[in-house]
Amino acid sequence: MRYRYLVCYDISDPKRLRQVYRKMHGFGDPIQYSVFKCDLSATERVLLLGSLRELINLREDRIMIVRLGSVDEPAEQRVEFLGRPLAPWDKPTAIVIA
Repeated sequence: MRYRYLVCYDISDPKRLRQVYRKMHGFGDPIQYSVFKCDLSATERVLLLGSLRELINLREDRIMIVRLGSVDEPAEQRVEFLGRPLAPWDKPTAIVIA
């Protein structure tokens, strides 16, 4: 079975950024800068994660992988990160409309 994934990345070094961009082209289609849509089997997902893990600096870079699966799945099961941890979302968010 194949799932659709949204892969977004924030790479701090230009050389690594180019390497990740080229590698991502082998797994999916670019949607925006640093955002790819990938239709992957379980095996292809493991290959993608392994390939990216070899390219990035886990202390400086971040890759977010979102499985765009069933809406019944909790969000925590659909989003995963590689690399630098995300700051906790403890503070409430306000939307300002001008």
